[in-house]
Amino acid sequence: MCSTSMSGNFVFSLAILLLLLSTSCSGSILKTEARIKSAVFLSTKFELGPGSVSNRFYYDIDFPRGHIALKSFNAEVVDEAGIPIPLHETYLHHWLVVRYHQSKYSDRVHVRNSGICQGDSLGQYFGLGSETRGTATDIPDPFGIEIGNPAEIPEGFEEKWMVNIHAIDTRGAEDKSGCTECKCDLYNVTVDSYGRSIRPDYKGGLLCCYDYTQCKLKEGFEGPKRSLYLRYTVKWIDWDDYIVPVKIYIFDVTDTLKLSDGSKGTNSDHNCKNEYQVESCSTNNKEENGCVHVMKTNLPLQTGGYVIYAVAHQHSGGIGSTLYGQDGRVICSSIPTYGNGNEAGNEVGYIVGMSTCYPQPGSVKIIDGETLTLESNYNNIKEHTGVMGLFYLLVAEQLPIPTL
Repeated sequence: MCSTSMSGNFVFSLAILLLLLSTSCSGSILKTEARIKSAVFLSTKFELGPGSVSNRFYYDIDFPRGHIALKSFNAEVVDEAGIPIPLHETYLHHWLVVRYHQSKYSDRVHVRNSGICQGDSLGQYFGLGSETRGTATDIPDPFGIEIGNPAEIPEGFEEKWMVNIHAIDTRGAEDKSGCTECKCDLYNVTVDSYGRSIRPDYKGGLLCCYDYTQCKLKEGFEGPKRSLYLRYTVKWIDWDDYIVPVKIYIFDVTDTLKLSDGSKGTNSDHNCKNEYQVESCSTNNKEENGCVHVMKTNLPLQTGGYVIYAVAHQHSGGIGSTLYGQDGRVICSSIPTYGNGNEAGNEVGYIVGMSTCYPQPGSVKIIDGETLTLESNYNNIKEHTGVMGLFYLLVAEQLPIPTL
């Protein structure tokens, strides 16, 4: 996909020139597609019994090496026979893939994406949840996520990758949706994974469904443990000068801006909470707006660029999320697809895919210093706990230059 900007008085000459440029760009793209490599990997095995939770970090996972451009990353939970496991048996709360550098003599140094959340929050390169099987992740040519550049790896260090897998077994659960929303009363916990007391008004979320916790089962239910894996497929090409690098931004609707004096502003720290609670609507609201809970935040972006790909991440109850420009234009609107069957990839009541945005390169630009608005909408006929409103964005700071 190439972008050209030219002017002239001779329409015929201009048409010929554009044709030449288009032909050259198309040839380059076809050559790139022919060079795409693909590999399928399995994570470390994790075991789950009915109602149990696994939320672990696995370091130095199998991953393509060398100076390359990542083109897609897809994943799903499978059993030992490689059979996909449906969400109504094992709910994939999320998986995250994180890049890091490590030497023999020092701690790991995480290599964050370009997002504005700070600390350990949302620094991953890839990550999805229940929508994994039905959400496109392909990056169009000639763009790619650059990794493995020797110039960016400190001397004595090696580039490696980590995956975090958070899965909840809901076989025999008394309240499947409550288990997937990590409602604290169903897990019978009062402290988090670090032993810290959970505040009384926290009804559910990540603090209550950590590794080795157990969700309440129907009385008398028994079932076997089983061994599961995250099966992930990576596509990439070897790096060359024709590839245009993209930056990864992950925005969070819970992001708040705080200055040292407590006021709000653009020169500030970004406090991303990752999750929030959706209260059920009142009887009046049910009649007035059909019970839609709206969450918004403003996000100043210091460095902009051209949007190449975008997608939202929501939990069950989500009805869509939109990223707006400062002038109110829609940069991307991402809508969930809910399953209506029983098989893996089409589980009724679960989000099984999110719509993606692939704007024509050059058609959607974020200017430097622009303040974006992120909006996340949930149906709140009933309460939802531990929901998320994230937005994943790939941005190119420049467009490809056509070559003859």
